[in-house]
Parts: sequence; structure tokens; C-alpha cells
Amino acid sequence: MRRLALAAALLLAGCVGAPDPTTPQPVPAVDLQRYLGTWHEVARLPMWAQDSASVSCEDTTATYTTRPDGRIGVLNRCLNALDGNRPRAAEGQAYAVEGSNNARLRVSFFWPFYGNYWVIGLDPDYRWAVVGEPSRRWLWVLSRTPKLEQAEFDKALGIARANGYDLGPLRISRQQRE
Repeated sequence: MRRLALAAALLLAGCVGAPDPTTPQPVPAVDLQRYLGTWHEVARLPMWAQDSASVSCEDTTATYTTRPDGRIGVLNRCLNALDGNRPRAAEGQAYAVEGSNNARLRVSFFWPFYGNYWVIGLDPDYRWAVVGEPSRRWLWVLSRTPKLEQAEFDKALGIARANGYDLGPLRISRQQRE
């Protein structure tokens, strides 16, 4: 009986550290100092805070800043196309998940609730990023500029596809600064 229990414990211990091939894979590391600043949304999978019967976010940006408490300040802005382009903003905070080399963040806009923010694709020069979460319901392609060159956009979409995202419902974001 003890042998069976020991074998089961060893088998379970071996499974703990194995990566889950069914979840998206974050990049190996993110230099938060380089990631800080403003990003423009190039495309997204529809999500409740940006797409509903009363909200259609356009000209969307996300700005990340350092906070005195060591966390990351998050300010998301957009124009609501269903409300005469009235500005909308959501302010939140984030922190890096320990052991993720800053590639996985937990973000909160309504304390104490946090969501996953995983950087699954990142240009070496931090010109664009692909952000998702484990369930693959949400995805954002972000760029330092309002428009991303087609070849770079295709690279970003390839990363999303390789991580198992269904891009059928993908929305290309309208940027007024185009």
C-alpha cells in the first residue's frame, strides 16, 4: 500500500511542473520599463467592457505607468462610437505574477477582482505586443503607433493562432489618428 501511495505521489509531483499545452504560452520575459507607456489597440476579440449594446470602443489606448507602491498603473481609454464618440476611461492597477519574468500580469479595475493579462507575443523592439489570457476569450494586438504595418500585424496574428486563438470574431480597431 505504501508503495502505491509513494508511486502516486511521485507521479503527481511530476505533473505539477509540466507546462499545460492547452493554455497560451507567455513570452519568456518582459522588461517592464520598456513596456511602460502608451499602446494603441490595433485589433481585439470582442469583450464585454468594449463591445455591448451600448458600448463600441474605438480609438482605444492603454497606458501603463509605475506606481509608488511598486505596482503598475493602468489607464484604458476609448471613444464610444455608440454614444457620439464620448470618451470612456477605466483606471486600474496590475502586478507581475511571481516567477513569470513579468510576462504574466494580474490586472484589476474593480478591487478585489483580478484578471489575467498574459503577454504572448512581443516585438524585440517593443513596437507591438499580443496580449491574451488562459481561456482564450480575450485577445488584444497592441502597437506603439495607431497603425501597424501589415507584415508586423500578420506576425502578431500568427502568434495568436499558434496559441490556439480563434480569430474569426477578431475586430480591427478604428484609430482616428490613422
